[in-house]
Amino acid sequence: MKHAHKNFFTWKIYVFAVAVAVAGGILAWTYAKPVPETGMYNAFALCLAEKQVVMYGAYWCPHCQNQKKAFGSSFEHIPYVECAIRGQREQARACTDAGIKGFPTWVFADGSRIEGEMSLKALNEKTECLLP
Repeated sequence: MKHAHKNFFTWKIYVFAVAVAVAGGILAWTYAKPVPETGMYNAFALCLAEKQVVMYGAYWCPHCQNQKKAFGSSFEHIPYVECAIRGQREQARACTDAGIKGFPTWVFADGSRIEGEMSLKALNEKTECLLP
């Protein structure tokens, strides 16, 4: 009988250890979710938006992709107009109405525009929005 009692006690310890491990894993998974990335240039991008700076671009344009990459996740705060319509050769109406000829085109509140990629430093100088 002592042998059976010992096996039952060992089995209880094993079940307890597995339960603790599972509970610990669930807690770790629940509380260790990745923190959403805070864009390094959020304040800069929000300042550009506040100053009514708009970027016109096209999904197929490598220079537009470079501009977006320069801002990282902060690009979501930049007012952006997509000019390319998939499956068509024409531009979106907003782009033709704005007279957009090349990509990217940055349009500023004073009506001035700059075609082509702009460095963040150049945008900083044009708008006086502070870079981090």
